[in-house]
Amino acid sequence: MPELSGFGTILLFIIGGFVFVLLSVGFAMLVRPNRPNVEKLTTYECGEDPSTSAWGKFNVRFYIVALIFLLFEVELVFLFPWATVFGQKELVDATGGLWGWFALGEMTIFVLILALGLVFAWAKGYLEWERPVVEATRMDSKVPNELYDAVSKTVKEARSVTRVIKEETV
Repeated sequence: MPELSGFGTILLFIIGGFVFVLLSVGFAMLVRPNRPNVEKLTTYECGEDPSTSAWGKFNVRFYIVALIFLLFEVELVFLFPWATVFGQKELVDATGGLWGWFALGEMTIFVLILALGLVFAWAKGYLEWERPVVEATRMDSKVPNELYDAVSKTVKEARSVTRVIKEETV
């Protein structure tokens, strides 16, 4: 029987993974109960009834910030293998110590390019977030403003008294 190469083993694991997933999903579809109703078919929004369609528009800044975050997360994926190879004694000895300097210079260039990308995003204003201007709503009320002021004053006094009591007990 011929022996598998390293890639053959990886291919077998990938095929085995797909077969496992397909069999698991297929078995679950056969076993589970299927009783759809109106409540189950509605959009789930953290336990709240949906107020609008789920296909609403989002601000493009969410996507830009997410892409910048992914860029710097991918940087970490490249830093870990580099860190494991950087200190290999065999490579340092075989090159007379030049391997360490080469690897350090290589990673310095990589990090500088990423830093340049961060400076570019910062300069373009992609990291700035426009805060909405919150305007107080005006409403006509039959309750006079003096009564609102009196209630606010009473609440402030009660809070200051409880704060003093808490400080004294501590």
